[in-house]
Amino acid sequence: MGRSDDAEGGRTQSVTSALLSGSTYRGLAEQKLTPAEERFERARRTVGFVLAPLVTIVFLFVPTALDSSQQQLAAVLLGVVVLWVCEPVPIPVGGLIGVATIVILGVLPADDVLAPFGSSTVFVFIGAFILAQAMLRHGLARRFAFRILSLPGVGKSTWRVIVALGVVTCVLSAFISNTATVAMLLPTAVGLLSVIAELIRGQTPEGQRFDPLRLRVGIALMLVLAYGASVGGLLTPIGSPPNLIGRELIEEATGERISFLQWTITALPACAVMFAVLVTVLILLNRPEIKRLTGVEEYVASERAKLGKLSRAEWNTLIAFLVTVVLWVAPGIVALVAGGDSAAYETISNRLDEGIVAVVGAALLFLLPVNWPERRFTLTWTEAARIDWGTVLLFGTGIIFGTLLRDTGLAERVGTGLANGLGFTSSVSLVSFAVLMAIVVSETTSNTASAAVVVPIIIPIAEAAGVNPFIPALAATFAASFGFMLPVSTPQNAIVYGSGAVPITKMIRSGFVFDIAGAILIMLLIPLMIAAVGLGG
Repeated sequence: MGRSDDAEGGRTQSVTSALLSGSTYRGLAEQKLTPAEERFERARRTVGFVLAPLVTIVFLFVPTALDSSQQQLAAVLLGVVVLWVCEPVPIPVGGLIGVATIVILGVLPADDVLAPFGSSTVFVFIGAFILAQAMLRHGLARRFAFRILSLPGVGKSTWRVIVALGVVTCVLSAFISNTATVAMLLPTAVGLLSVIAELIRGQTPEGQRFDPLRLRVGIALMLVLAYGASVGGLLTPIGSPPNLIGRELIEEATGERISFLQWTITALPACAVMFAVLVTVLILLNRPEIKRLTGVEEYVASERAKLGKLSRAEWNTLIAFLVTVVLWVAPGIVALVAGGDSAAYETISNRLDEGIVAVVGAALLFLLPVNWPERRFTLTWTEAARIDWGTVLLFGTGIIFGTLLRDTGLAERVGTGLANGLGFTSSVSLVSFAVLMAIVVSETTSNTASAAVVVPIIIPIAEAAGVNPFIPALAATFAASFGFMLPVSTPQNAIVYGSGAVPITKMIRSGFVFDIAGAILIMLLIPLMIAAVGLGG
């Protein structure tokens, strides 16, 4: 089928229009696949239909030391993971099936199971997606993308674009929440991908398949955004909630407080090396279709000239975006000035909840007019309703499972059982266990929940083994911000997965490799830096 036929059938589309369609969870008939890819996808999904219920049923009846509710939850969660990996049904539906099964089995009442779906993070998704929709629809995301590409030297190669986006993400996420950072930068990443995809399509031979949502460069761009935020969030105590949780638990257990500067000095070398490894892993596993962006600088200059001045809709979208960013950043600034333990920080952070801020920012799009006499505003509800509700449902079910893991005691039971069974006599073995356990737990629940579950387990194990709990507890705190394999592992994973440019199999592959690399780096660098800074003495 030639390119003209594709155009006639409406099959060739820009990345921006594909994203605006909200078609993240596409069936086989909705994708452009090679025959080999189609056979693999059909086999993968068929296996899921059989394996998911089989795994669940078998584990329900296998004798274990778990109590009834814990075993039922474990069985359902294993089945849901199979559904998420194999995709026999759309991924959000797999999560909903798991939630319904938990209630039917009587693990907990429906109201208790569904309560975590009201989490603030869910509203961060909704507000951020609506803002991104406006930025895409009115062209502001494209304008931002051209601005980054116009920086000296950046537009010469795809790897420079990937590194530039990753650096910006890391720096911002050190002071703003990882979720907010990714939500802010997603439209810019999409704009970058849109521009590069147009260049790739121009070089695609006549008759060859082209799907803007299955580009390797798109995978690398989106994952450097998600993973880069997790890496940057480690740099300061306020960069990510697990940092604050781990620091507080360590102080309670050891009586030693980690200052803002001590934390940053300890984390900086690890973050720098992790970022270098991240970029290398993503580019090697997802080699961009084109390396050198020939003619990009001239193309960018001409396209920026065509954009002209900001339209009224773009100004309104920019105002809503900046208001949201300022309110997201405000608590971090207060923490820097007054301290993370101050009453001012506590008041501001409670009032300016991230989810509420995101909703306020999105609401401005329906209040700022583009034509007041005609009562036309920046965004209509019809346009806003095209956001990816599937990803909102997906992460909501992920929060539910994370809460159930904690509330039923399953996470603590598994961790304690492993520790007792393996036995620890040295700091090295305990640090290794702490890091691996935190990463595994964070794959199926939020990073915050991972820190809240794992660190309290590690501290008494270390004390019982006669090991100073400071090093393994801090290593577990850092590792809790990992977990890169699944969309539900972190909010930022779910946000970029919602772009539609990252197939689940590619996220699992890239995330698995970076999980291993990150675990090794934490085990090696954190103990060294703790000793260098003089902590844990």
